[in-house]
Amino acid sequence: MSWTCDGVPKHNPEKYNGTGPHQPCDNDGSFCMCGLPKDAMVDEPPKPPTKPILMALAGVLGVLVLGGVGFGLYKALSGGSSGSTGGGTPSSSPTITVSPGDLISSKAVSAALISQGEKILLTGGKADAEKQAGAAAFVGKNWDEAIAKYEAATKTDPNDPETKIYFNNATAQKTGNPLTIAVVVPIGASADAAKEVLRGAALYQDQFNKSPTVPGRLLEIVIVNDEIGKTVSIAQDLVNSPSVLGVLGHGIDSSSQDAIKTYETAGLAAISPVSSSVTIDSSNKATLKLTKVLEKTDEMLKTYLQKLGETVANYANKTHSPAAIAIFYNSDSVYSKQLKELLVVEVPKASGKIVKEVDIKAGATFDAKSAVADASKAGANVVFMAMSKDQVEQAIAIAIANKDTSPPLALMGGSELYNPTTLIKGGDTIKDLVLAVPWRWEKDDPFSKQASEIWKGRVSWRTATAFDATQALAAATSSNPTRDGTVKFLTAGTLISGTAKEFDLFKEIPLVKAVEGKDGPPGSKYQFDAVK
Repeated sequence: MSWTCDGVPKHNPEKYNGTGPHQPCDNDGSFCMCGLPKDAMVDEPPKPPTKPILMALAGVLGVLVLGGVGFGLYKALSGGSSGSTGGGTPSSSPTITVSPGDLISSKAVSAALISQGEKILLTGGKADAEKQAGAAAFVGKNWDEAIAKYEAATKTDPNDPETKIYFNNATAQKTGNPLTIAVVVPIGASADAAKEVLRGAALYQDQFNKSPTVPGRLLEIVIVNDEIGKTVSIAQDLVNSPSVLGVLGHGIDSSSQDAIKTYETAGLAAISPVSSSVTIDSSNKATLKLTKVLEKTDEMLKTYLQKLGETVANYANKTHSPAAIAIFYNSDSVYSKQLKELLVVEVPKASGKIVKEVDIKAGATFDAKSAVADASKAGANVVFMAMSKDQVEQAIAIAIANKDTSPPLALMGGSELYNPTTLIKGGDTIKDLVLAVPWRWEKDDPFSKQASEIWKGRVSWRTATAFDATQALAAATSSNPTRDGTVKFLTAGTLISGTAKEFDLFKEIPLVKAVEGKDGPPGSKYQFDAVK
C-alpha cells in the first residue's frame, strides 16, 4: 500500500531526521527519498523482522573478534534499528554523493589494510587468481569486468566472504552513489574469526542490494584489517573519508577505545562494545541506548560474562555434582580476567567450588602436563578454560595433557575456543568439550539453514551476530544517508525485538559440545552440536 510523505514526521518527530519539508510524494517502499521511513508518516505497528534474529546483548559487539567473546550480539529493530556510537556532538553534514571509483585507500595512511575491492586482504584460497583479476579490474574502474571476475570467484570458492563483498561493491560502484560502511576485523591476528564475521556482513549486504530501501543506492562494505598497533590510524583514515557513513567493529582494549573516541569526535557512528547499554523492563522488553565511550564501557561485557558464569556453574554442578573446578585463564586479557573473577563468584552459588586458579600470562612458561596434574591432585573434576582467543594452542595443550590424566577431567570453555583450530588440532582430546557461546547453529533454525546453504557449511555466532549488526547499521544509513542522520537514528534509543530461538542471553548462555560428525571443518571428525 502506498503512503505519502511531505518531509515532516507526523509522530515522534524527535526520533526521525529527514532532509526537511518537501512537496508531498507517494511511496511504495519502506523509505521516502528524503530519508524518512513509512512509520514516521503512518502510525501503524511495525512489522516483525522476517528473520528469527538473535535476542542478544547489544554491548558485546566486537568483543568476540578482538576481546574473545562475540562480534556484535546486535538485533535489528522492530520499527527501528540498533547500533552504537559515542555520545559526542557531531556537526551537521550534507547528503554525501560519492563518485564511482572513489577509493578510500587512495588517501589513507594505512592503505594496505583497507579495501573496497581494489586489493585482496584474504589470500590463499581456491579463487585467488580470479580475485586478483577482479581487483585489477576494480582499480581500473572496469566495473563489468570486476563484477564478472568476482562473480566467477564466488563460484570457485563459495565459502569466501571477501569475494562476495567485493562482487556487491563493484555492483554498487557501477550503480553509483553507494551507501558505504566499514567492517573492521583482525584478519592478520585471526583470519578464521574475521571470515566468520565477514560472512554475516556479506550475507546481509547481498540481501539488501537485491531489495535496496533507498532506490538506486546499494550497500558497499569496506573491509579493514585491524592490524595491531594501527587501530587508531585506521580510525582516522575512515574518519577522513566522507563516504563512510558508519563503522562496525573494534573491541574493548585501550586502542579500540581510542578509536571510538576518534569516531565520536568526528560524528561518525561506530557500532562497538564500549558505547551502548541495554535495559530490560518488567515485561522483558529490551531497549538499547547509546552512551559515551567513557561511561559504563564494560557494563554489557560484565552482564554477558555473569550469565556465562551462571550457566557454566549450573551445568558443571548438574553433570559433575558437586562441581570442583580448576580455572585456567590469562590475567593480561580483560575478557579472561573478568570471566575468571565472575566464575569465582558464581560457582559457589550453584553449590560448586573453585579448587585451583592457573594464570597463563603471555610469554610465560607453561607446562600443561604438570598444570593439569596439579589440578587433579587439588580435587578438580572439571577444567574450565577461560583464556583469550590468542591462547587456543595452550587450550589444546591442556586437552592433550588431560587425556593422560586418570581419570580425565571434564573440559569446558568459552566462545574463544569455538573455532576450526580447536577441532582440527585437538583431535580426540577435545571429545565432549563443552563451550558456552552467544549463539549456536541448529538444523531447524531458518537462519542457520539459509546461511549454511549459502556458505556451504555451518556458520558460527560470529556470522549470525554480524548479520544483525550489519542490518542495524544499514537501516540507519539508509534512513538518512548522512553521518549526522545515521548518528541521530542510532542514538534515539531502540527496542530490540524477540527471537524464535528457545534461549535468551539475558537468562542463560547456549552450550555446545564437541561430538563426532561429518559437519565439522576439513581435517576433523568432530563438530559442535547444541547441548539440550
